[in-house]
Amino acid sequence: MVWIGLISIESTDAFSSRNTGSMLFALLTRLFGQIDLYNFLMFHFYLRKTGHVVGYGMLALLLLRGWRMTIGPARAWLNKMLLLSWGGTAFVASMDEWHQSFIPSRTGTVHDVILDSIAGLAFLLIAYLWLRRSAPAEQAA
Repeated sequence: MVWIGLISIESTDAFSSRNTGSMLFALLTRLFGQIDLYNFLMFHFYLRKTGHVVGYGMLALLLLRGWRMTIGPARAWLNKMLLLSWGGTAFVASMDEWHQSFIPSRTGTVHDVILDSIAGLAFLLIAYLWLRRSAPAEQAA
C-alpha cells in the first residue's frame, strides 16, 4: 500500500515533466555548467521512463511477496500468484494513467500503461526463474 501511495504522489502536478525537468536542469547546470538543452531533454525523457520501469517492476515484486506471504511459498500456487501480481500491477498502472488524464500538466497514455505492465512482467519473470531455481531449498526447509 505504501508503494502504491508513492506512485500516487508521483502522479501529481508536483512530479510533472515540466517541474522535475526544471529542477533537474537547474541542478545539472549548477554542477556541470552549460548543458545542451536537446541532450538534457533526451536524458530527462529516458530518466522518467526508467522510473516507470523500476517503480512498476518493484510494485510487481512487492505484490508477489504479499501473495507469497498470504498463500505461502507452495510451488503449486506460484503461477497463480504471478498472474495476480501482474494483474495488480497492470491495474495500478491503468488507474495511475487515468488519474493523470485529469491533471492539466500531466498526460495519461496507454503507452505508459503498456510500459509499466511489461516492466512488471519482466521483473516477475526474473522472480519466477529465481524462485524455480531456489524451490528445492525451500521445500527441504
